[in-house]
Amino acid sequence: MKSVLARIAFISFLLVLLISVVAFAETKTFIREYTYQAGDEDSKNSSRTVALREVKRLLLEELGTYLESETEVQNFKLAKDQITALTAGIVQTELIDEKWDGRTYWLKSRITADAGEVVKSIDALRKDRQKTKELEAIRKRSEALLKENERLRKELLTATGGKKQSQTTAYNKTIKELNAAEWLEKGYAASMSGNYAAALTAYSKAIELNPQFALAYNNRGAVYGKLGNHNSAITEYDQAIKLDPRDAGAYHNRGNAYAETGNYNQALKDYGKAVEQSPQYANAYVSRGIVYSRVGNHNQAVKEYDRAIKLNPQDAVTYALRGGVYDKLNNYNQAINDFSKAIELNPQDARVYYLRGLTYGSLGDSRQSIADWKIAARLGLKEAQNFLTKRGIAW
Repeated sequence: MKSVLARIAFISFLLVLLISVVAFAETKTFIREYTYQAGDEDSKNSSRTVALREVKRLLLEELGTYLESETEVQNFKLAKDQITALTAGIVQTELIDEKWDGRTYWLKSRITADAGEVVKSIDALRKDRQKTKELEAIRKRSEALLKENERLRKELLTATGGKKQSQTTAYNKTIKELNAAEWLEKGYAASMSGNYAAALTAYSKAIELNPQFALAYNNRGAVYGKLGNHNSAITEYDQAIKLDPRDAGAYHNRGNAYAETGNYNQALKDYGKAVEQSPQYANAYVSRGIVYSRVGNHNQAVKEYDRAIKLNPQDAVTYALRGGVYDKLNNYNQAINDFSKAIELNPQDARVYYLRGLTYGSLGDSRQSIADWKIAARLGLKEAQNFLTKRGIAW
């Protein structure tokens, strides 16, 4: 008996060890150092800003190279630059140590990331094409600012008089904008992790440094929306649109905020502006479809979902939404086709099984209804569990 217990204990120990090894293997830490040689025009703050952006760039490139080899990321068919841009909005860079001697700024930073969680976040972000465009734009803008900063730094070595003064002003502007970009990325990462208070602080810092930063207003509005403060969100989107009237994302987000306040007419106008600026903006068609469905115009909702699916045929949510509208139109066979496609794309969505079960019920197929509800119950949907339990059906 002792021998058996000893073997069980040993096997348990091995299992724990194996789990620990797997968990450890999923977490990667990258550490980089960077030394910035200050120019005559540099302060401690400007030197630190450039050093932080450079070391972050190196760390994100290293993380991107590692993630590029992951099978799931390979399936996403993303270029390394895209991976680097997306991870900037997901992971935070941690400063380990820094030193300033008046001429050089040295710092050491690290990124620690759970590869599995980062891949999930990349998957979520890449499906949001507008957000992907935003992050890629920030990466390109930061690279351009660093190049401009370096150019101005070299020219300031020999500049004199009024030219030196104007170039110093331009140089300081690049520093502020680089700082603002850093705070924007911090806001993205905080929002992705659900830390909305930190996200609001970060976006406010970005705006303080660059009051013309339309994207920061847009994203601060999105956080207010997540917190249920839709009127404040609308105010932020108004400012973003004022600064950048061609920002499709801001129109779409403002449309969502108006929809949440019940102002469907204004929401539809904003979605129209969003697709006018960006005809390939699938999420704007989806949102417009949701509003049309809410006001009872189900046929128009179907057309909106058709457009969205044509642009993004791998989006399970849109199929599920269109399936729900077809069900309301009593087109049960088409509804089942859409629910089935949504399940094919995302087999873990319990609610879609439940909805398909309801539609099978409308067709009088109780056997298939119960089969779907059992799957939904096993996936954790309380609605399905309660329904089956009340009828004495084991799931």
